[in-house]
Amino acid sequence: MDIKKITDGLSVSGQIQVDDMAKLARRGFRAVVCNRPDGEAPDQPAHEEMQRAAEAAGLAFLYLPVTPGIVTEETAEAFRAALTELPGPVFGYCRTGTRTTTLWSLAMAKEKSVVDILAATKAAGYDMSGVARRIANGGVTPTDSVEDAKFDVVVVGGGAAGVALASSLKARKPDLEIAIIDPAGTHYYQPGWTMVGAGVFDAQTTAKTMGSLIPRGVHWLKSAVAAFEPKNNAVILDGCRVVKYDRLVVCPGLKLDWTGIEGLTETLGKNGVTSNYRYDLAPYTWKLVQELKGGKAIFTQPPMPIKCAGAPQKALYLSAHEWETRGVLPNIKIDFMNAGGVLFGVKDYVPALEGYIARYGANVNFFHNLVAIDGPGKTATFEIAKPDADPDADKETITVDFDMIHVVPPQVAPDFIRVSPLADAAGWVDVDQVTLRHKEYDNIWSLGDVMNAPNAKTAAAARMQAPVVADNIAADIDGKSPQSAYNGYGSCPLTVEKGKIVLAEFGYGGVLLPSFPKWLLDGTKPTRKAWILKEQILPPVYWKAMLRGKEWLIKPEKVHAK
Repeated sequence: MDIKKITDGLSVSGQIQVDDMAKLARRGFRAVVCNRPDGEAPDQPAHEEMQRAAEAAGLAFLYLPVTPGIVTEETAEAFRAALTELPGPVFGYCRTGTRTTTLWSLAMAKEKSVVDILAATKAAGYDMSGVARRIANGGVTPTDSVEDAKFDVVVVGGGAAGVALASSLKARKPDLEIAIIDPAGTHYYQPGWTMVGAGVFDAQTTAKTMGSLIPRGVHWLKSAVAAFEPKNNAVILDGCRVVKYDRLVVCPGLKLDWTGIEGLTETLGKNGVTSNYRYDLAPYTWKLVQELKGGKAIFTQPPMPIKCAGAPQKALYLSAHEWETRGVLPNIKIDFMNAGGVLFGVKDYVPALEGYIARYGANVNFFHNLVAIDGPGKTATFEIAKPDADPDADKETITVDFDMIHVVPPQVAPDFIRVSPLADAAGWVDVDQVTLRHKEYDNIWSLGDVMNAPNAKTAAAARMQAPVVADNIAADIDGKSPQSAYNGYGSCPLTVEKGKIVLAEFGYGGVLLPSFPKWLLDGTKPTRKAWILKEQILPPVYWKAMLRGKEWLIKPEKVHAK
């Protein structure tokens, strides 16, 4: 038996034999459901035989046959009733376990979200995306007239990548019918939150209404995506609304997994616990920095990938500079707890950063990952996982005190992406890293934080990716092969003090890709010019150029013929 657990109350497998019933009883199961009709295979025991064996082992037994490819609403409802009435946990089987899993998916459609159902079944090794539309429709088969809309291009995500791409594409092909799908009513300039946490920007300047930023002539569907049907060129929205497309662009950003750290959600925004990764918390960072006159300040960084890999230490540098300016830095012990093994992934920028770490007297602790936090008790627990450690050994943990802690949560692809047919094994949209086209579906592209190209997840990267994807979609519409190539460009303005920035610009493999000649601005060294760029130039470039399809200082490379 290859038993797959769907929930605590249900596990499934393919065909079992008579003598397996006693084994199931010993494993703690109390009931068995057979979903395989008799006579499908010559080596298949009849259900009466299986029922006698189950009852002999003290198990309840239900025969609920399902014809392959025909899972009716009535059978799903009967299965739901069985899960309620039979003693649990329940074990279900058919030829492969797929029919039993499908029954459970449809039976739970009125109780659980599409994403939760697809996640549970995918974790057990079953792909239920083929019935996602029925799940979204409460387990009931939708009518043929369910299609709500059809567009030339559908863009999932109205963040920096989505709006920039729609604008760039509209500039190339003005007659295209384009729709952006995003449930959010507010669009945020997230690169500004580091500056909010340092008292440089007001939080309100980093937010605008989504409606004011949707490009002219582009439709905005204010809804959440429930599932994808790439073989049908369809996106399923909450409520089982179906949006069809000729071409799809997936760029919803990533998910900040605040619940991934035990105790964090209960204490965020109080007890000295803050994060510049949330709009409403960045002002609290500045409040804590102003109030701290002595004690211990901790800054954390989770395992990669995360958006803007430099942001965790930006908070450290700007806070330390404020304490230095006020003359209280000698009274404050600073710890940087980094789950990774390097200060920054591109070695050319490390010497300048190490100089500021020494200047501020910060202690850098590598391979320290925050796993739990006790806000009222002012303690944080870290798991130490060095790469040469025995993977089977118990992880070493340490608990440290703090007066202030800046937390960066672990980050993953959104749930509806991770359970979709578009995702790779790690849950990210699977693209060619040069053309940003999906590896399996030729009419799907992805950009921004959610795709799996090995680049830095920054707004600057999305700004470079948008014209690449726009060029390649336009070429595809014209019947041509991909024209533009993404070189992995990303930028991270490392704010090492108020008034100076180390401007990290790099591409795939850590290759330096500076935007300015070295005599004008040397990005490997802290400069006032880079600070002016970050503080005064980049915000209007974001709002007035990038989001409006104006590709200033951007010229994508051309795809090299193979």
